[in-house]
Amino acid sequence: MRTGLVAGLLTVITISTTGYSQEFDLNPDQLRDVYPGKAYSPYAGRSFPERPLWGDTHLHTGQSMDAGGFGARLSQEDAWRFARGEEITASSGQPVRLARPLDWLVITEHSDGMGLITDILDAAPNVTQYEQGRKWSDGYRAGGQEAVEATIDLITQFGQGTVTPDLFEQYQPGARRYASIWSDNLKTADAFNDPGAFTAMIGFEWTSLDKGRNLHRNVIFRDGAGRAGQVVPFTQTPPFGSQDPLDLYKWMQAYEDKTNGAVLALAHNGNLSNGIMFPVEEQFTGRPVDRMYVEQRAKWEPLYEITQIKGDGEAHPFLSPNDEFADYYNWDVGNLDLTEAKTDGMLAGEYAREALKNGLVLEETFGTNPYKFGFSGATDSHTGLATFEEDNFFGKHTGYEPSPERLTHPFVKTDKGELFAWQMVAAGITGVWARENTRESIFDALQRKEVFATTGPRMAVRLFGGWTFDETDLDTRNPAFAGYGKGVPMGGDLLPKPDTAEAPAFMVYALRDPIGANLDRIQIVKGWLDQEGQTREQVHDVVWSDERVRGDDGKLPPVGNTVDIDNASWSNSIGASELAAIWTDPDFDPAERAFYYARVIEIPTPPWYLYDAFRYGVGIPEGAPLTQQERAYTSPIWYTPPV
Repeated sequence: MRTGLVAGLLTVITISTTGYSQEFDLNPDQLRDVYPGKAYSPYAGRSFPERPLWGDTHLHTGQSMDAGGFGARLSQEDAWRFARGEEITASSGQPVRLARPLDWLVITEHSDGMGLITDILDAAPNVTQYEQGRKWSDGYRAGGQEAVEATIDLITQFGQGTVTPDLFEQYQPGARRYASIWSDNLKTADAFNDPGAFTAMIGFEWTSLDKGRNLHRNVIFRDGAGRAGQVVPFTQTPPFGSQDPLDLYKWMQAYEDKTNGAVLALAHNGNLSNGIMFPVEEQFTGRPVDRMYVEQRAKWEPLYEITQIKGDGEAHPFLSPNDEFADYYNWDVGNLDLTEAKTDGMLAGEYAREALKNGLVLEETFGTNPYKFGFSGATDSHTGLATFEEDNFFGKHTGYEPSPERLTHPFVKTDKGELFAWQMVAAGITGVWARENTRESIFDALQRKEVFATTGPRMAVRLFGGWTFDETDLDTRNPAFAGYGKGVPMGGDLLPKPDTAEAPAFMVYALRDPIGANLDRIQIVKGWLDQEGQTREQVHDVVWSDERVRGDDGKLPPVGNTVDIDNASWSNSIGASELAAIWTDPDFDPAERAFYYARVIEIPTPPWYLYDAFRYGVGIPEGAPLTQQERAYTSPIWYTPPV
């Protein structure tokens, strides 16, 4: 790191020794070259975020219908305690604890049917008086396979909209049971919220499910119980709710108008929507995508859940055939309940990179980009346990908590397709560049998209975009000073191009997880709208480990592989503990809209089922990859041509 004196503050240095003193005149410009700070302490007056705060934006406890139905018995209090680092007992009776506490958490119970699963389990008379309710209650009380079948039937009936109306109405907004549960949840969140130490954020999941096509959104409040308690969550079931995102946005606007609070939504990863998560021409309602749609979506959805337990949502090999890393746990079999098989034509409406590109097209048409979102990562665990570590993975729901049997049967199987147990992903987590660990600061960082997602590891990643970055900006252990001083952080828009600049430059750097794997490479993914109106993409390797050299085909050789399959371990003898680069776009056209985001790739490590194989002495399922390369995704930075 360069050190020196403060330019402009001292013009004379007096050196005193025994016997003489001498004065030296110093050139302030020389001092400025040596040390660009405004005070001797470079940290004095620093106002930008210093470190990422780690959290999960999507977790369910036994209170959610599907979670409770599959055996989750943990309460919201259990989930908060676990997230902040306490050891608890899982629903399967096993002790469990995180390697490191989270800094923040959002518990997002399904907004429809609050309290229903509890009363089904208790065989409450107001449930068993209905044929459906009695069948479900009898199934749960019988246990075993009958309980599993009862849960699948409950989820299917809900997804297809065929739950008995009079039964379901008791667990919807306006019902006393519903209101009391929401009130209790708010009080519990406030009790566990500890500003500066642990942030318990209030939220819920709006579960729009049109014939099994997943359009879920997680809704997150900036506020505490005082404001959030003035409303109840929005649902997807008429007449109290709607499956249309535009109606959710109306509810959000009404909340802010009523309470003077703040709320945002993030879209569930889209790979179970069967092509309707990111419409370009027609909304799922059949209405055309219009100015109202793009403006409302841009206003209320600043984030997208790019990775979670039900697959990774960044890219797909069919859409990005030249991207060698586009095949990371793609769930591309069908919709949420596998009642409709996937076709290739659906994929463009499901993945983040394609949505980012199509957002440029819609912006050209309507003047607003509805898919100008940042990236978050989440577990979507239905166990009450926010577990995202490969060696500590407690599954999607309680039926897949650790056991020698959990790899022996499919996760879901219908006549339309099959998802295997090993395809559950031990992901993800969100890193937030917030100034302090409070609801307000974390929410504001989410809103401005200064966030990044990882598939589980806690690698620290920063991306800045500007016009004047150069290699000297990395000659420091604190490049964020130059990042904020000369550019914009992830989630931002490039400032107008100076006349003297040829192309934008990006400063990116990553530090490995302190207890995780080394880094293979950092890539910058560029997408743009060319002057013929076609969307394009290019993945650039910008810095990598181990002095590898590109081949004649321009490809970087693999980093290697140190995974010990038999013992579920690896060595950090390859890769780098940190990587950094200044990268300038070599193909920049100032007339073309574009976005840029960084993708950080780790060296190969064992997936969670290798730990199962090692600990239980069971076989690895046929077709399951023996290694994986976990990764991080920064929120993009956008370039818009001048009008």
